[in-house]
Amino acid sequence: MNVRKKIIAGNWKMNKTVSEAKAFVHVLLKELEEYSAADVVICPPFTALQAICDLLSQSSSHVRLGAQNLFPASHGPYTGEISPWMLREFFCHYVIVGHSERRIHLGETDLFINKKVKAALSASLHPILCIGENLEERQQGLWKEKISQQLQIGLKEVEEKQLADCVIAYEPIWAIGTGKNATPEQAQEVHLFIREEISRLFSLQSAQKLRIQYGGSVSPENAQELLLCPDIDGLLIGGASLDVRTFCSIILNSTA
Repeated sequence: MNVRKKIIAGNWKMNKTVSEAKAFVHVLLKELEEYSAADVVICPPFTALQAICDLLSQSSSHVRLGAQNLFPASHGPYTGEISPWMLREFFCHYVIVGHSERRIHLGETDLFINKKVKAALSASLHPILCIGENLEERQQGLWKEKISQQLQIGLKEVEEKQLADCVIAYEPIWAIGTGKNATPEQAQEVHLFIREEISRLFSLQSAQKLRIQYGGSVSPENAQELLLCPDIDGLLIGGASLDVRTFCSIILNSTA
């Protein structure tokens, strides 16, 4: 029996000013005032963390704050970067690591992402580790090899007891921001494979407890069908999380 609580996260990417973020959160908190069926996380730009932290601290809501990135060091000469301990000061609970956009545009490697995972865990943050294949790898039938490598390296030296604090987000790169999305059958196949790989790398018990999200052109039209799949434990939502009404409708209609 699946007792894993669903987790739905909104990744705003490089969108929303502080004033726009505050307006969004005011509505979100009102809409989700009594909601607790799933864990809800919002991941704004760094510039809005303080403002949203203040709003969440004044609310009894179960909405949690997440960051979109961190640098794997506590401090130092890393111009423009943010440490895990800086995120903790804003009471961040989650942090996205290894998003495909950072892998593609900023050249982040599996080894560097592994450092971020361990840095997050050392600061008691919950890393949302993003993995996924591109269109060429999907078409050539190489997706299993790609995902296995990302998991093996990304979770290297992570202790089994720490795995419970991690979330895996499967994001087929060919479906991010393209309007295309994996069918529920495709997504379930990959999520099951991820769980099997976690069982191989750690244990069956840990694999059964681990929450695995789907991310890739999630919309109100496909969210519920995706969440009905037995191995899909949540959603990492990009574009559809920028409109508060759309985001709330996905949460409320998909986890009722």
